[in-house]
Amino acid sequence: MFRAEQPRAATPPPRTVPRWHRDRDEPDRVVATGVLAAVGALVAMWPFTSVITPGAWSFTVVLIVVAVVGTGMLVRHLLRRRRAGLGDLGALLAQVAVAVAVLTLLLAGDTAILGVVPTATTLAVFQGLGAAAWEQIVFGSAPLDASPALAGALGAGFAVVAILLDHLVAQRSAVLATVLIGVIGAVPMIVTFGDPNVAWFVALALTALLLFRVTAQRDGSSPRRSSLSVAVGVGAAAVVSALVVTPALPVAPTMAGTGVGVTVDASLRLGDDLRQPNPVEVLTLATDAATAPYLRLTTLSRFDGRVWQPDRGDLQSQADGFGEPEWSEGVATEDATTSIRILRMSSAWLPVPYPATDVSGLNGSWRVAPENRTLYSRRSDAAGNDYTVSSTRVTPTLEQIRAVDAAPPLADPDIEDVELPGIIGELAAEVTADADTDYDRLVALQNWFRAQFDYSLETPVEEGFDGTGADAVARFLEERSGYCVHFAGAFALMAESLDMRVRIVVGYLPGSLTDEKRGDESIFSVTSDQLHSWPEVLFPGIGWVSFEPTASLGVPTAFRAGEAQGGATGGITEPAPTTAPQTQETQGPDVDRGDADPGSAGSGELRRLDPTPVALVTLGVVVLLLLPGIVRLIERQMRMRRAARGDAAAAWAELRDTLLDLALPVSDADSPRARAAALARDRGADATALQRLTTAVERANYARPGAQETDDLAEPLRAVLSSLQHSVDGPTRVRARLLPRSLYAPRGADAALLA
Repeated sequence: MFRAEQPRAATPPPRTVPRWHRDRDEPDRVVATGVLAAVGALVAMWPFTSVITPGAWSFTVVLIVVAVVGTGMLVRHLLRRRRAGLGDLGALLAQVAVAVAVLTLLLAGDTAILGVVPTATTLAVFQGLGAAAWEQIVFGSAPLDASPALAGALGAGFAVVAILLDHLVAQRSAVLATVLIGVIGAVPMIVTFGDPNVAWFVALALTALLLFRVTAQRDGSSPRRSSLSVAVGVGAAAVVSALVVTPALPVAPTMAGTGVGVTVDASLRLGDDLRQPNPVEVLTLATDAATAPYLRLTTLSRFDGRVWQPDRGDLQSQADGFGEPEWSEGVATEDATTSIRILRMSSAWLPVPYPATDVSGLNGSWRVAPENRTLYSRRSDAAGNDYTVSSTRVTPTLEQIRAVDAAPPLADPDIEDVELPGIIGELAAEVTADADTDYDRLVALQNWFRAQFDYSLETPVEEGFDGTGADAVARFLEERSGYCVHFAGAFALMAESLDMRVRIVVGYLPGSLTDEKRGDESIFSVTSDQLHSWPEVLFPGIGWVSFEPTASLGVPTAFRAGEAQGGATGGITEPAPTTAPQTQETQGPDVDRGDADPGSAGSGELRRLDPTPVALVTLGVVVLLLLPGIVRLIERQMRMRRAARGDAAAAWAELRDTLLDLALPVSDADSPRARAAALARDRGADATALQRLTTAVERANYARPGAQETDDLAEPLRAVLSSLQHSVDGPTRVRARLLPRSLYAPRGADAALLA
């Protein structure tokens, strides 16, 4: 008698689990890389819109970027079946040709063959535009006018940027591409001392994440599938950390007293520099005079209603001198020598006393501007220079300067007349009504400002007139509170309304006397918060005469009568040198700084760095480094709690991910028993604990619903994981903790075994 054969348990069909990484590099995606390069170039262009007025330049840049990237996409598509590298070379040559053609068409099409092929005349036009753009960038102040020359310069520059980005993205150099975008985009904020553009930083971060993701997806060693949640979490943490930590960074590098303390450009944007919480020593000077002189960088005499433009005179070599003297022979003079050492100041101008007559100790790249007796270089930087300047101190008597009328303003047909607010001329006439000479009128203005106004770095910001335009001056005259920029600008416009030729000087206050000596010469220290501006008025036969209207700051101009003090020659009254700058009028303003040391003795001493920004930066870096390990730790704890409740799937998934973290071989084709046997044999894992885990997994897979046991699996799981960690060396365990590999491996394969 035959017994019926019992049906066998159905064997689950084999499941195909993908490998955790790709077998080969993915083919290039021409459209994706091209679009990313274009987006990167436009993100780099974005900050320039804040320092250049709207105009055709933005259309030129966008058109150039689109043409360059589009050309690269087309050439790579046509040459996709050619030898490796040929497509990139062809794209580079085609992109250069297209960029030149588009620039020629937009800027000098009437001089080119068919409007796009440059000729000798086209090259001459480009050369002229380049020189004009360079002059506008060097001597202008933000926002720059959108001129054709500037459009050409930006078009050519971003053509190069677009080509570089296109090839970096095509070659999967995401890091270099991100750095290039960041450096180009940060330039406008760095050179203008503008506020950080938070929206741009977010756009840069998102662009960088896209670059890294697209690049990684095409790499053969990258995961086939990655955890989107982990990627988004890490990216979001990086962006948030940057936005939170960056505002707390130190404004100027003052650690150990090194680094460039301030960068000075040819504009009146001094507010941000003066508001820096940690002034640093920017230069020292040695002189045998009783007091240190004011030091000028450059002058500004052209006002367009919004900003004062720097003077653009001819330059000549140092050997040709500083020009003919502006003073006549009847005016008393005194020669002086000043040695200057630049420590922490970056500028294209060198500070010199006025009027300078000779200089030594500089290389030939520094040129003389005889119009204002300053030193300028297109190739060198002021930082690190040590030089000696000879100057002449002009000291007319009170009678001499009262006898001379101030020079009238120059008539420039190329500059439109600026309509000033009525309050400027009205107050100028009211304040000077009782004065009989131009000099007395200017002294009356100077004394009025110093007596009726307050020095404040914060009022212009709080009241919304922190600028140099005519409207800002009118508001300053109403509020009667501001800093040197407002005093100098208001004085200059009021003097000009009285029909006097005036200009504004950007430079440094005299500084403070130190205890150091160099032979018979005294050493003075000048700090970054002594950056200053003041007005000058031209008196024929005497020269440019400085005035100091800024309240509580500097040395007010006052000439002595010729017969005063027993017939001594008249001159400007000056204070005696002092070692207590905080109480002396020649020193920096008395500004309330929250981080200043109330017990400090001299402004030449560097203040200690606030440890809070350093701590925040360190904390942010540590959090970013530990973030993957923290995510993995949270995941492990959650699985342990589930395993303690008898969840075999959670226990087995944690075992598998631990193997990946420890770089131990894992095959998703192994059955639980096969994997357990291999671990016990090869890694010395606890066989008893493994038996409990495999039994739980098999019951979860094959037992009837409701028949599974709910033993605590956390205890055997901990025993197995501990034995596995002790089977590898220390560095491997550290890497597993800090950079857990399982976060980037495909998930769910082992959970499928329990379905």
